[in-house]
Amino acid sequence: MAETKREIERKYESDESGLPDLTGVAGVADVLDKGVAELDATYYDTSDLRLAAASITLRRRTGGSDAGWHLKLPVGPGVRDEVRAPLSDTVPEELAALVRSHVRGGQLVAVIRLRSDRDVRELLDNAGRLLAEVSVDAVRADRLFGGEGTAQWTEIEVELADGGDPAFLDKVEKRLRKAGVRPSASPSKLARALAETAPRRKRRKGATRPGEPVTAGDHVMAYVRAQRDAIVELDPAVRRDVEDSVHDMRVATRRLRSTFRSFGKVLDRTVTDDVGGELKWLAGELGLGRDQEVLAERLTASLDDLPPTLLSGPVRERLGAWAGAGRGGSRRRVLGVLDSPRYLTLLDTLDALVADPPLRKASGRKPRKVLAKAVRKDFGKVAVLVEEAMEQPPGQDRDLGLHEARKKAKRTRYAAEAAVPALGAPAKDLGKSMKALQTLLGEHQDSVMTRTTLRELSAVAHAAGESSFTYGVLYGREERRAASTEGELPGVWASMRGSLDL
Repeated sequence: MAETKREIERKYESDESGLPDLTGVAGVADVLDKGVAELDATYYDTSDLRLAAASITLRRRTGGSDAGWHLKLPVGPGVRDEVRAPLSDTVPEELAALVRSHVRGGQLVAVIRLRSDRDVRELLDNAGRLLAEVSVDAVRADRLFGGEGTAQWTEIEVELADGGDPAFLDKVEKRLRKAGVRPSASPSKLARALAETAPRRKRRKGATRPGEPVTAGDHVMAYVRAQRDAIVELDPAVRRDVEDSVHDMRVATRRLRSTFRSFGKVLDRTVTDDVGGELKWLAGELGLGRDQEVLAERLTASLDDLPPTLLSGPVRERLGAWAGAGRGGSRRRVLGVLDSPRYLTLLDTLDALVADPPLRKASGRKPRKVLAKAVRKDFGKVAVLVEEAMEQPPGQDRDLGLHEARKKAKRTRYAAEAAVPALGAPAKDLGKSMKALQTLLGEHQDSVMTRTTLRELSAVAHAAGESSFTYGVLYGREERRAASTEGELPGVWASMRGSLDL
């Protein structure tokens, strides 16, 4: 069974002088010599190095205290989540699944072998607690695929102890810099090995990136590319059930689909509509569990807010059973979706669209006019829907109208986000306004959905001979919350209506 460890570390260049004296680092009471360990690691990637391009490393390592398979996923500068699995001859399926959004139909092959003599020191405080582990690694790299080069170097690695304060690494770095040691130019051993053992004709300082956006098409495709990247990069987090990862992936799919619809003058919708349909499918699958989770949290909070005198029957137990049943089933379903040929084909389709976008004539024009026109058009649709909904009497028709207005406000917000680099502050301000409107209308829609759920739970409770009193109390509270939101809307909308300045 795989386990995950948060790794916070820094790497430094080293010469023959070895490790400077670290006894002077603030907070360090003792430096313990742990001896030298011989490490032998084989790194795996696709033939075109997709994992390395995403700053992901997958290795099989022997030697040291943590022999096994290690998958390192980037979290931020100097921070990675290391997922570990026991030693075996082949890549463990649980780790292979976490890189599937990158590998897809490709094969994982051994690309680099790294052998290191690791001279380890432990930095301890005055209570004998571990603060950090510092090692001097003498590394030999051998290319196994895509070249035959070798490389050797020495580096210093400082890894923070589990639960340690990252600020302690600043203190260590201050001491190292004072001794003339400088941060490594490579983010990882694998990155350095790949760079130094590549065939000469393929060596380069960094991957080629698109230039600064100039045309309307450049700006739209920069946004499309960012959302494609977000979907792929969030995949491992969704599989690991990281908090908010499902929500974030769902938002990326919505942003992408909205972009296709908003900028139909830039991207040919005869091509993007089919892709948008698949994105809608993915968002729907991701949302099955998420929507129920949001409702469960809302109902739990409402129950917590009720005085004991208004609690009648096993309401909390029934709510917990309802939420738990949905959570388990949706989790299995999401994992099935991420492993499905349909999802992996969608990722390939997005790659192909990014590589060869279906640009229309307007894509080559200056962005200010083209993008502003598209955003204004979306805003106009929001205006019509909000005003039509508010003309309806309270009830189902108004609820449906406000829900549609919420969806269009969300699309307008995403269109404004895409246009910010070209249009600047006005687009940014509109995006903020649409987010505020979306939040207000989202609160209203949550109340509508919560009342529907309360009716269903009440009916089940009644059929089981339980009291439905508390469900009725909660229903009445939700009605008042919705009415309050509707009361706020005219004033909020009036202030937004006059703020469009594109």
